[in-house]
Amino acid sequence: MLPPRFLFPPSLIVAAASVVSLTSMANIALLEIRGRPLQYSKFSEVGSGSHNQNAATRKKIVLPGRTGMLVAYTPAFLTGAASFALFPDEGLRFLLLKSAITIHFLKRILEVIFIHKYSGGMPVDSMIVISLSYFITTAIMIYAQNLTQGLPDPPIDLQYPGIILFLIGISGNFYHHFLLSRLRGNTMKEYKIPRGGLFEMVICPHYLFEILTFWGIALISQTLFSFCFGIGTTWYLMGRSYGTRKWYLSKFEDFPNHVKAIIPFIF
Repeated sequence: MLPPRFLFPPSLIVAAASVVSLTSMANIALLEIRGRPLQYSKFSEVGSGSHNQNAATRKKIVLPGRTGMLVAYTPAFLTGAASFALFPDEGLRFLLLKSAITIHFLKRILEVIFIHKYSGGMPVDSMIVISLSYFITTAIMIYAQNLTQGLPDPPIDLQYPGIILFLIGISGNFYHHFLLSRLRGNTMKEYKIPRGGLFEMVICPHYLFEILTFWGIALISQTLFSFCFGIGTTWYLMGRSYGTRKWYLSKFEDFPNHVKAIIPFIF
């Protein structure tokens, strides 16, 4: 069976990794929808078993939220940065992919340090899972791209639309993260309904733009793994946005009903 005209032909290893990635992210998305999110934010309070979950969390080793997220993102960033030395001259597409991945995780690290405000901690086990997930995904994405060297480009070239989509996604994600950071007053436990930008239409525009970011990377890469990760990220963040909207509905009686989770007017 020939691969689609917009993908490089995958190796057996890449195909297997793609299936595992897609399956695992679909499972996490279902957990988010069922009210069992990863325990690193206030949204872990959502769900019928939230009291037991919070009691279990208190028994775990918990790091400050900022420290936990720095550890979660740094290995993936270092992997992206190291790929410039490991694969120095492998063409424009590979350069664009390495740059996009490295810029994405560098942005996340800078936001953790200078933008985000944290109301709680992160259990060490959650931090390890997230860190390994980002690290392994980044490494496989770069490895899959390396395997395409010497192959002709797919008949349908999507790398330039991918650049545009990536830039839109990363810019929109940063802007709405900045708006979120301005909601907090001097009290770190203070929460408000977000306003401004696409917050007037959806409660998670930062997730929407993150999806666009990873689809931009997928279009730049045009490997099976990058496309499967784009699909998995879409499922996961749609599930997480559903849980986020549910949290706001539980906390604010005046939450506007017209504000959807992640897709304006639809979901």
